[in-house]
Amino acid sequence: MVDVSDTRSSPAVPSASARKVAGGRRNPAVIGRDDTAPRWLRRSAGVSWRLLVVLAAVVVVFYATSRVTLLFIAVFLALVFTAVLRPLVELLARVMPRGLATALSLLGGILFFLGMLTYVGYSIATQWNNLSKQFESGIKQITDFLESGTLPFTITNAQIAEWIENGVKWIQDHAGDLAGQVAASAGSVVEAFTAVALAVFCTVFFLARGATMWTWFLNQLPMRTRPTWITAGEAGWYTFSGYTRGTVIIALTDGIIAFLLLTLLRVPLAAPLAVLVLIGAFIPLIGAPAAMVVAMIVALAANGLWSAVFVGVGIALIGQLEGHILQPLIMGKQVSLHPVVVALAVTAGTLTAGILGAVISVPLVAVAWAIFSRLRTLDPPIQDEDVVDEDETTEDDADASELVG
Repeated sequence: MVDVSDTRSSPAVPSASARKVAGGRRNPAVIGRDDTAPRWLRRSAGVSWRLLVVLAAVVVVFYATSRVTLLFIAVFLALVFTAVLRPLVELLARVMPRGLATALSLLGGILFFLGMLTYVGYSIATQWNNLSKQFESGIKQITDFLESGTLPFTITNAQIAEWIENGVKWIQDHAGDLAGQVAASAGSVVEAFTAVALAVFCTVFFLARGATMWTWFLNQLPMRTRPTWITAGEAGWYTFSGYTRGTVIIALTDGIIAFLLLTLLRVPLAAPLAVLVLIGAFIPLIGAPAAMVVAMIVALAANGLWSAVFVGVGIALIGQLEGHILQPLIMGKQVSLHPVVVALAVTAGTLTAGILGAVISVPLVAVAWAIFSRLRTLDPPIQDEDVVDEDETTEDDADASELVG
């Protein structure tokens, strides 16, 4: 006998013929399945929603950072100070307690910075009288050159006086707005000092107990995710510290060479201009040209046209020395970013956060790329000749298709 209950309880499995209708058309019962969409469309949809999730996460990070900008700047400066001073702390910690080594390293860094500022102020104070006379003579030479008619256009003293008068009038008319901007700038100065103080405070703990703090953070994570975080942390810190220390060494080298060059050419304010070149080294692509333009203007006003030309050529050569010798020698492959990526990162950082964005964009991109490179799994690379062979094969197939057609 046949068990009827088993037949009723078991689901009916349609046969291959039952899934088709007359004329070879698809059964309407299965039209709603996902495989009706083209494969490329399904893949594109999957990639699209993943990109949207990543974009949303980036937007959230930027928004959160914008709400706590002071805190972000302080932590970033603390990491920079830690990267620069950590080798000195490790060296001193071999012969003294680590806390004392941290204090001496921080004190040495602060004294170096204050000493540099003191020397710049002293240079300006001692050279101010001679500088004012040189500027007066240099500006007269510039106005004479503009009036001589050598250039396609001429600018007279009357026009310059009119421009100055219009500028003074504009300042008088907008005195209230300027005063408000000055007050806002005073608030920004207070915020800057607050950020530096908080950065120094964090640096003390990063240098003294940084390894302990990192271990505590790892212990808060699940066991299965700790190896990934350890790998990412090592790659990120190696790249960030290498970039920071390399940039500081390169900036000091540029400043020293610029100071020697400006002193040799007898350009006034050599020390402040050298400090400006030093600061410009921290801003990729735009820092060095800006410092060069300012130094050329000072040399032009003080010593004439040829002095400005020599200053411009000398600082340009310093830039070439930095790009082709110092960076490969000091940084090596710690920051392996293409110049196009650097340019895009600096532009995006400048549009997003001004000068601050231009300064921090490159190290952030370098750290992100280092972490991604360490965690990803690469397929076997292709060679240029493989691409050429593939193109030739495609062209041959196309010719064969035309012949068959």
